Amino acid sequence: MSLDKLKLSKRLHVSMNDLGYFSAKEFQLKTLSRIIGGHSIIGIAPEGAGKTTTYVLGVLMRLKYTQDEAPKVLILAPNEERITEIVDRFITISKNRELHIMGLKTSGSMEEEIENLVRGVDIVVATPNRARAIYLKLGLNLNRIQTFIIDDADEIVKQGMQTPVRELAQSCGKVQYVAFSTVEHEKLHLMIDDFMPLATTIEVDELGENAVETHELLLYQVPNFTTKINLLNLLLRDDEVFDKVVVFVNSRLTAQKLSESLHAKKGEVAVLHPLFFDDAGVDDVNDFKQIPECRVLIIANENTDVLDLSGIPFIFHFEIPESREVFLQHVVKNTDEEVLAITFATDIELPEVKKIEQALGSKIPTMPLPDDLIIYQPSNTQKEKNEVDESRGGAFHKKKESNSKTYNYGGGEKAKMKMKNKKR
Repeated sequence: MSLDKLKLSKRLHVSMNDLGYFSAKEFQLKTLSRIIGGHSIIGIAPEGAGKTTTYVLGVLMRLKYTQDEAPKVLILAPNEERITEIVDRFITISKNRELHIMGLKTSGSMEEEIENLVRGVDIVVATPNRARAIYLKLGLNLNRIQTFIIDDADEIVKQGMQTPVRELAQSCGKVQYVAFSTVEHEKLHLMIDDFMPLATTIEVDELGENAVETHELLLYQVPNFTTKINLLNLLLRDDEVFDKVVVFVNSRLTAQKLSESLHAKKGEVAVLHPLFFDDAGVDDVNDFKQIPECRVLIIANENTDVLDLSGIPFIFHFEIPESREVFLQHVVKNTDEEVLAITFATDIELPEVKKIEQALGSKIPTMPLPDDLIIYQPSNTQKEKNEVDESRGGAFHKKKESNSKTYNYGGGEKAKMKMKNKKR
């Protein structure tokens, strides 16, 4: 789409052309006019969809330059690196020497930052924790804020900074709220729903142009780490179907702990390169293939070379690999063998799933959770304690009606049907 569709001011249009932007992205076409119009929105889109450029243009189109000492725009970002990127984007696009923008750095002097704020700024960019700390010292005036933006909201949730976000938002009064995230999930809504109850949600799914040929993929969205264990135990209960299984985790410590949590007979579960010498394990995947009674091999992604997974019909990604390339190595189809690759993901792992889907060029089908799965419900104290624990997920959310299914396979039913068809 032509950049003209965004209806930018002449100055910003020229600036964007000078920077090499000659066309508008789908996400920008759907959201920018709403931001300029002062609407509160929740924008959901993957990396590369143009989310940052969208709100930078929206702010610059709305901003009225005055000598007011109090800031008009507050942007919350997850870390200092992101703060620097946002400030640089504003300066690059605006080319306006009268624009006063300031990034509050956690490593900087709070006294100096307060002094600079008192001199007057238009836009403040900060982490939620830093902004809250300076606000409590009466150094950040929120009385004149017009636009409140949450950048990388999913990463802010992942780092457990929901409380300062809510406190800052509620201290601003009636303003325009904008929250951008790569995924929409319950934890995001727990953070923003109190102050954005009527916000419009706009979602854009941009996948890679070339689809990668993979084995059959399935995704289970689960609320937390413990429920992942319950689900794996439930599926593996059917030992006739799941006779040879590889389970990938991210660390050797997790591999060791998971092996102790599986309900299996002695000798059925092994760890590749176990953490402790007296743990049940093997040093080579081929050794696992040749031991009939051993049907589950747990492999840590860390320090693991390319593996020969031929002859293994089931692959589980118990945790999302830290590198999408690792995931692709496990699931790309190189032979005619029928393999089912099943992935478990909590809310805060969904952004990584989105990145994987972009690399695959296709969505991973989501399966409903089995009716007989025990959903672990931590107490309120445990929820607070684990709020920043990346692996433990969060509150389980009900699927949107548009995404719900009218059927529900029990544990292993999908695999059973697949394997029965294979044996015919």
